[in-house]
Amino acid sequence: MSGFDTAIRLVYLAAATCFVLGLHLMNTPATARRGNQVSAVGMAAAIVATLVVVMHGGGVKPVAWVVLVAGVAVGAVAGLFSARRIAMTAMPQLVSLFNAVGGGAAAIVAIFDYVRLIQILDRHLGSSVVVPTVLDVIIGAVTFAGSLIASGKLQGTISSSPIVFRGVRVANILLTAIMVAGAVFLIAFPSATASVNIVVLSAVLVAALLFGVTMVLPIGGADMPVVISLLNAFTGTAVAMAGFVIDNSVLIISGALVGASGAILTKLMADAMNRSIVNIIIGGFGTGDSAVVVGGPAGGTLREVKADDAAIQLAYAQKVIIVPGYGLAAAQAQHEVRELADLLEQRGVTVSYAIHPVAGRMPGHMNVLLAEANVPYSQLREMEEINPDFARTDVALVIGANDVTNPAARRPGNPVSGMPILDVDHARSVIVIKRSMGHGYAGIDNDLYADPKTGMYFADAKKGLAELSQSVKALG
Repeated sequence: MSGFDTAIRLVYLAAATCFVLGLHLMNTPATARRGNQVSAVGMAAAIVATLVVVMHGGGVKPVAWVVLVAGVAVGAVAGLFSARRIAMTAMPQLVSLFNAVGGGAAAIVAIFDYVRLIQILDRHLGSSVVVPTVLDVIIGAVTFAGSLIASGKLQGTISSSPIVFRGVRVANILLTAIMVAGAVFLIAFPSATASVNIVVLSAVLVAALLFGVTMVLPIGGADMPVVISLLNAFTGTAVAMAGFVIDNSVLIISGALVGASGAILTKLMADAMNRSIVNIIIGGFGTGDSAVVVGGPAGGTLREVKADDAAIQLAYAQKVIIVPGYGLAAAQAQHEVRELADLLEQRGVTVSYAIHPVAGRMPGHMNVLLAEANVPYSQLREMEEINPDFARTDVALVIGANDVTNPAARRPGNPVSGMPILDVDHARSVIVIKRSMGHGYAGIDNDLYADPKTGMYFADAKKGLAELSQSVKALG
């Protein structure tokens, strides 16, 4: 191995170390920003090293450099625009789009290198190249198509309800059979002519793209965040396979990290929703959050409160737990909730925030949103840690959270049965800020709203919190 090769491998090793360290730092909100920065440095080093390798090898036409530079420029501008302009509420669908780009890019890399080797170099390939190529094409294509559908469902361009058409199960079985048969052929008959192998690989690619669509369409909006996390794991796996195809260690390492962390996150999200991954893939759950007329849950009545009444309860409490949900994120009310919390703390009230694992649709989503408003990290407490405190809490202020606070989860026989929830109903008093009596994604009534100690304050989260702050100030 030459000194040049050694230097490049050392840079790749340093980049991989940055990825691992960055992933570790993302474990907590306090160090997540630094983790992103460390990972970005590692990626920049890997890209520069790869460009140096290309330049050292020579033989690259000027037009190829123009295309490469243009691609880097477009990608950088798109990434910068997305980071600055996309609202936090749209982050899940943006992540899904990034999944699509990553999976599609990995599949293209594998396809290009495979075709180049069998057609241009006229050589028969061994299983060490064919196997990762086939896996990359299948996983990358499924990720590309499925992620686009998932993003559309979250954005609202595609209905968030399960879209199940007649024969979809049969179609999925047929598409799976095509992918498996094509993979077996390419692996078992590597000596087939280049044209035959390209046709078979094309059939596998088309089947995988269609399977990505038919797999995600029947899944409802409630499960879409879990699907995005699963597809993120697919993206990492596809990138790792591409690394095997082109013999690039940094792709293998980074892809494996993304694949493993995505798989763990998917399992954690599924557990938080009390849903098995198999049931999620089968689909048919969740219809999206729909607004209905104001009224109590079946068999219950509501107690409505005004801003002044709610403000008195909050201002004269000793301990308040704020429970943020998607309604807060959708209204971009993180700054208003911080202002209210500051006012209460000035009056000697102890304030903390209860964070459910899937609050805001994705793990960490709510933490980042509140951190944007400079909410102290020490006040953000996860479900397992804060649940015992509700019984010792004077007021629980629920802002746009629905299914994750539904006591019906403790009863069998309903869509949220067994789902881990925040024990909001154990607080001495509960105030719920909500626009309407719309259902959550599970599509059922929330028993919390009919609890005698619950007061419903119907308002947009941003407006409602501002009114509460004004009422607290008026108390002097």
